[in-house]
Amino acid sequence: MDIDEEKEKIVKFIKGGLFGLSIVLLFACGIYYFPKAVATISNPPVQDEKKLPIYCVNCQEKKVSLSFDAAWGNEDTREILDILAKYNVKVTFFMTGGWIEKYPDDVKAIAAAGHDLGNHSENHKQMSQLSLEQCKEEIMKPHEKVKELTGKDMLLFRPPYGDYNNTLVDAVKECGYHCIQWDVDSLDWKDYGVDSIIKTVCNHKHLGNGSIILCHNGAKFTKDALASMIAGLQEQGYQIVPISELIYTDNYYMDHEGRQFLNQ
Repeated sequence: MDIDEEKEKIVKFIKGGLFGLSIVLLFACGIYYFPKAVATISNPPVQDEKKLPIYCVNCQEKKVSLSFDAAWGNEDTREILDILAKYNVKVTFFMTGGWIEKYPDDVKAIAAAGHDLGNHSENHKQMSQLSLEQCKEEIMKPHEKVKELTGKDMLLFRPPYGDYNNTLVDAVKECGYHCIQWDVDSLDWKDYGVDSIIKTVCNHKHLGNGSIILCHNGAKFTKDALASMIAGLQEQGYQIVPISELIYTDNYYMDHEGRQFLNQ
């Protein structure tokens, strides 16, 4: 073997060694960096959890709650109260600040009859468009009005239009309230008629233990449908209680549907 061939072999050996070393180094770098890359991919930034109002309650007893939003008019309020008294049923009225100011005697009558006094905001705005402080102001203005009229502290808040976001839910909690929605809508506000209201509520696919039913004191046919609606619910074995007696006020958790569960 001549000198040139020997040199060529040495050069090839060195090149092969450098290539192998490069592979080893790349593999080592991959082991170091790849888990970090996988961790980054499999653990994306955590987004804010969607906070929910109470839509209904998980309970064993056959209990439901009737609720009335009071934002416009009072023509039917006294008749509604008379029907509720006849059936010995207690419900929850959610009232706006303007309604409270305009009909203080009705507010007092609702309280005197033993019904829940609920807060429906000061100005019936879309609360998801407001800041935390604006939400709290919308909640606390009606609170103070009712406190002055009746001496009672309201603890239940229903967002106008059912419109909410995390900011509102936080504001409600900071004001010492529970945020309330519904899982059974009577659709009385659509003015479909008496029979429609009764059938919509009593045959509703979501009606069950712990349901919260939405009605309005100023809807056209609500007062005429109320007695039959109550009778229909009672015939199915449901006891109608105010929302304050239906919900859990502490030691509970919520599922993705806004159903309350008591911690065991």
